[in-house]
Amino acid sequence: MTVLKPRLTTIGRSAAPTQRRSSERTWARQYRARLFITDTAIILASTLCAMFLRFGLDDTGTQFAGYRTDYFTLSMLIAATWMFALAVNHSRDPRVVGVGVAEYKRVVNASALTFGLLAIVFLVAKVDIARGYFVLALPLGVVGVLTSRWLWRQWLIRQRMFDHYLSRALVVGGFSDVDYVVRQIHNKSGAAYHVVGASLDTGKRKGAKKDAAMKKRIAAPDREVPVVSDLEGVADAAARLGVDTVIVAGQSLTGGDFVRTLAWKLEGTATELVLASRLTDVAGPRIHFRPVEGLPLIHVEIPQFEGGKHVLKRAFDFFASGLALALLSPVFLAVALFVKLDDNGPVVFSQERVGRNGETFRMFKFRSMCVDAEARLAELQAKSDGNGVLFKLKDDPRVTRVGRILRKYSLDELPQLVNVFLGDMSLVGPRPPLRSEVEGYENHVHRRLYIKPGLTGMWQVNGRSDLSWEESVRLDLYYVENWSLTGDLVIMWRTVKVLTHPVGAY
Repeated sequence: MTVLKPRLTTIGRSAAPTQRRSSERTWARQYRARLFITDTAIILASTLCAMFLRFGLDDTGTQFAGYRTDYFTLSMLIAATWMFALAVNHSRDPRVVGVGVAEYKRVVNASALTFGLLAIVFLVAKVDIARGYFVLALPLGVVGVLTSRWLWRQWLIRQRMFDHYLSRALVVGGFSDVDYVVRQIHNKSGAAYHVVGASLDTGKRKGAKKDAAMKKRIAAPDREVPVVSDLEGVADAAARLGVDTVIVAGQSLTGGDFVRTLAWKLEGTATELVLASRLTDVAGPRIHFRPVEGLPLIHVEIPQFEGGKHVLKRAFDFFASGLALALLSPVFLAVALFVKLDDNGPVVFSQERVGRNGETFRMFKFRSMCVDAEARLAELQAKSDGNGVLFKLKDDPRVTRVGRILRKYSLDELPQLVNVFLGDMSLVGPRPPLRSEVEGYENHVHRRLYIKPGLTGMWQVNGRSDLSWEESVRLDLYYVENWSLTGDLVIMWRTVKVLTHPVGAY
């Protein structure tokens, strides 16, 4: 969605509407204040902690701009610069807090910018500041701020479950467009909007008046949204309902003078104007605006499957999987022992899977089924609970006693870290398919093979085996075209949460 602020102009309006207090601005201001307090406390604590760990209580100080300056003063300077960078990067902007990864990206970018600039300033000013101090303060502060932001987000999500801390929204457009936007908002827990009304197009468009006459309410999954006006009465309806946001849905409305006229009518109020786009499964970072005089253009980046970003992903996979293999070696030994003692069969099961660009590789897992599981597959095909080309059986008789526990907590997947280390797989990516599954793919589904399959992915953090085939494909294709390293970290974090509260694992 694109947010437009109404321009301040006197054309087309007789009198400025009375300013009103916005419910969105009230809760947003309170929430930003809480973030500011916790950010300040964490940054001060991290810089002071780094100072004491590095220098102890002997604060002899150093030379700065020709004056003797103690390390406490330098720490306060670093903390103030850090807080300023967070503010300049709009890390507490209401449009990014509480949803998506943009908030976390801005925190990381602001922190990196702070220490990069300070390092240059201290070098030029010949300030003898210990590198160890920087090395301690930066990770302590970043991890602390990100953790606090995540905790506040969980609190905000819980509040929104009770219809608190939501922006009151009025959706405008033709019936089908309004219905689509309303359903999308209600289906997304992080949408941050509470739709209180709809304004339908009753103009000359074919079928518009019929829609308006027959549809008095828009049916959402858990409630009905009343139709409160036609297009001419949007501004009055927004004032009457006290909405924070007017959402315009439909290309027919955004292509003419309607948006400009509506913006004029909303001037002087606290109401925001938002344009809803049907750019399906395109992530925000791929969308850019290239304004041409009188013609605002939306530029959508074409997905790239080669280049530096993919090299960085491979480097992260290599080092992270190597570290995980070293740290989890005791877990590997324990699981291997339990698998062996269960039925005295092989510990590791390997199977041919299809990887990037259709290349095959041997994928490793801890064996969770009986040794003759492959031979018994044909007799169970008719009982499949799977979807599409996938075979899944909720109560598969081939699964061993230990295997049920391993599958529930995905411990059987741990040997795939070896595949990640070797470069056959990635830590995050689409589910690695069998050759028989790939042979049953429709043409567009082959796009799943444009990047390496993953140890975890969007399918695992969104329901796993409970997903339909269509939804599994949609999630995988969305990831293939929109992935980012920050998004990978978020998925990995969500995977840890899913493993502690397993859903759809069998």
